[in-house]
Amino acid sequence: MQHGGNLAKARALFPQAPEPWIDLSTGINPHSYPHSPIPGNVFARLPEPTSLDELKVIAASAYHAPSAAHVAAGPGTQILLPIVASLVEGRRAAILSPTYAEHARAAKLAGFTVIETDDFEKLGTADLAVIINPNNPTGRIVAKDDLLSLAVIMREKGGLLIVDEAFIDVSEAESVVDMVNDGGLLVLRSFGKFYGMAGLRLGFAISRPDVVRTVEARLGPWAVSGPALHVASEALADHSWQMKMQQRLKDDAAKLQNLLCGANITVFGGTSLFRLVRHPRAQALYRHLGDHGIITRRFDERPDDLRIGLPGEDGWARLEQALACFARS
Repeated sequence: MQHGGNLAKARALFPQAPEPWIDLSTGINPHSYPHSPIPGNVFARLPEPTSLDELKVIAASAYHAPSAAHVAAGPGTQILLPIVASLVEGRRAAILSPTYAEHARAAKLAGFTVIETDDFEKLGTADLAVIINPNNPTGRIVAKDDLLSLAVIMREKGGLLIVDEAFIDVSEAESVVDMVNDGGLLVLRSFGKFYGMAGLRLGFAISRPDVVRTVEARLGPWAVSGPALHVASEALADHSWQMKMQQRLKDDAAKLQNLLCGANITVFGGTSLFRLVRHPRAQALYRHLGDHGIITRRFDERPDDLRIGLPGEDGWARLEQALACFARS
């Protein structure tokens, strides 16, 4: 599947579109976390190891990991993908699909033959199994008991189940972070999506301490920037903001769904950060919105599908107007 957030490409595709662009292609919270000012010396100095240790303690509490020793922090889960894929000595990787394409790419880089399947049972036949829960872009949720049963299968044969919980903060899915100490399981958590700060580049790999030590050794020192340590330590401990934002995003997602349904566009799935629509004129809708300076995410392999994220406060009126115009076309 294609990546979102490429405004240069959008401008090339729609040179006459009005600016500023409304980017609904990434599935990132448009309401960024209101962190305190970043001290100037954070930019001038290498990150302190103690600051990373403190962040791991906070992250372990926020994500309900057994301890800080179960948490590795890196510069975004994108960087962590090939590292965690290479933790397994095996030949076959299976990914529950359709889903985010980077897991398959990372597994191939690690030397795996990759199969993408919609059959959950087939995941247990591989050495490395990958599930995004909730799924991107469909919003599909796999039950915790099913995930833990698969983790047992992987553990017994020396394999690994990777559960990517990038969007779990905005869904009803149940995390498996609390069970990582049993083995055969590694969980990825993304910071930037829910906190609206993807450019900060921060993600976590959560697993048994021996696995975490291997991940950290491969990352090397100073893997997390000083600004990221400062912001994330505040945000992950701010439970009041988290609860209020989860409700706000639910409300925004319902508003987006009403706009889409009002334009006779079927909503097929999603989370509180995006809606997946399925429509025979999805490509026409992509172009129509693009002409109005609104970029969404389309999928070459599924031309009837389109993923639409949440606009910021100043984007709702333009989106509503564009959708109403499309409904009349």
